[in-house]
Amino acid sequence: MAPKVNRKTEIIKSATLLFSQDGFDRVTVKRLAHAVGISEPALYRHFKSKEAIYEAVLESIQDRLEYTQLFESLKDEPDIEVVLAEMANHIIEFFTLNIDLYRLLLYSALRGHEKAKHVFQIVRGTYIKFLQKQLDRLHSEGRIVEKRNDITARCFIGMVFDCSLGSTLWRGFQGKVHDPKEVVDNNIPIYVRGLKT
Repeated sequence: MAPKVNRKTEIIKSATLLFSQDGFDRVTVKRLAHAVGISEPALYRHFKSKEAIYEAVLESIQDRLEYTQLFESLKDEPDIEVVLAEMANHIIEFFTLNIDLYRLLLYSALRGHEKAKHVFQIVRGTYIKFLQKQLDRLHSEGRIVEKRNDITARCFIGMVFDCSLGSTLWRGFQGKVHDPKEVVDNNIPIYVRGLKT
């Protein structure tokens, strides 16, 4: 007997791909239904509208991020260089493998979707808050100098996300393409020198 298909999950998966390729406005309910292999009325049994599907797709991003284990392994790490390197490598690897999520985030922000800010907070904000907490902890332990940890965390995570974008979506737009690991290996020591006591 074949395993039972979870239609809602299939719809979200197909919609994620379509919305990330073409944006919300260019994807029709008919196209979504066709991608899942069901009729439009069947799709409406699971979601009341295309907007509801889009919201479910944006909400599903958090489930895919897989940062729990990373954060657990770094919450007591005494070396700031290890914290920065592990976080950077995790973000770059994740978004290299899940380019659809990055495209989806950009489309939702450009469209001004009401959930775009919420999704930004879930994705980038989660990493920023965690890093700020680690910077605060490491400062209280006397391992790094006092800085505006909120700014440091935001700038570092922003650099890593931009590096991820550069190796995926912007590939070839900026002239020479640098390997993300090369960028991380080059920039982390700069941050570390500015932070260590």
